[in-house]
Amino acid sequence: MTKGLMMTATAALALLSGTAEAAGVTDCPLGRQSLSTQSPLADVLDVPAARAVVEAASPGLPEMMMKPFGGNALPPGFDRIVTPRSVLTMLGKGDPAFVAKLDAGLARVKLSPADVATRCRTYDNDRPALPADLPRESILVFGKITGFRDSPSVNAAQTALRGIAARHGWGIVFTDKGGVFNARDLARFKAVVWNNVSGDALTIPQRAAFRTWIERGGGYAGIHGSGGDPQFFWDWYADTLIGARFIGHPMAPQFQEARVVVEDKIHPAAQGLPADWHMTEEWYSFDRSPRSKTTRVIATLDESTYNPGEGFGRKLAMGDHPIAWTRCLAKGRSFYTAIGHRPENYSQPESVKLLDQGILWAMGLAPEGCPAPK
Repeated sequence: MTKGLMMTATAALALLSGTAEAAGVTDCPLGRQSLSTQSPLADVLDVPAARAVVEAASPGLPEMMMKPFGGNALPPGFDRIVTPRSVLTMLGKGDPAFVAKLDAGLARVKLSPADVATRCRTYDNDRPALPADLPRESILVFGKITGFRDSPSVNAAQTALRGIAARHGWGIVFTDKGGVFNARDLARFKAVVWNNVSGDALTIPQRAAFRTWIERGGGYAGIHGSGGDPQFFWDWYADTLIGARFIGHPMAPQFQEARVVVEDKIHPAAQGLPADWHMTEEWYSFDRSPRSKTTRVIATLDESTYNPGEGFGRKLAMGDHPIAWTRCLAKGRSFYTAIGHRPENYSQPESVKLLDQGILWAMGLAPEGCPAPK
């Protein structure tokens, strides 16, 4: 093994372009699924027959649905991470009878091959060329974002990850191509880091390859936005790999200083961290605590030190408020940290140490890992 090997930024980022091996992806998870108010908003409004159903139910509603935040347009890609039902609630039009009427109309829409292609257009089967001399201890940084993209966060994370890899002598590859999720390519990495990935990204075969790789001993490390979509369309990813679903973050103000409390002081990811620290961040809340027999909570938020308030139409106080944790899945490992919106936090010492050691644990290189499955 060649220690200290690390791809140059130019070579790593070159993989973002990939080499297309197939065009016209049709094996995306939702491509042929019947439409409903629980489908991605983009799927409903981009299929002409479905958009007509919405227009017939309430003239002008399609345009209104793209401006649910007080008349402000959705950010680019946001229509892929919200549903018609959630947007109707924001607009005050979530009457159950009206939603049921829409669902009935959408269910009758017959999807044409062109509609399937439209719904699958953000997926790919492009398999990037990986370096032949990757060391055994390498990480794949995945950055395919089809939903909300916060470029400053993504870029700052890339810089931090390069530094982490350099300090450990790991190989590191960056790509935004879903085609890398196949058994042969995944086998070359100890862990896959999802860098603020938003929006559904993997085809059905790619999902299966990733899940199998994880359950057979691979590692996942998710950063901030990778667990921050208002709506997920892959239950295993949200409920098993991460273990909790995002419900919102404070809006007034969006960024607040809060106290982070290290709960599991003996976890390898917590080594060298202080008992607590204060930092300013966009603090995520979740639909439930991820605590379980297979989960170890590394750090929590002291909700008395900031105002969770309300966001996305929900009260955001959790009481028990984990903010970073690990999970064991069969033979695999999952680490997630909700810290990572503000670019400054990718150079904040405690946050970087947590990310560094969390990835190390996910790679299976820490002294204490997951117990052998029974």
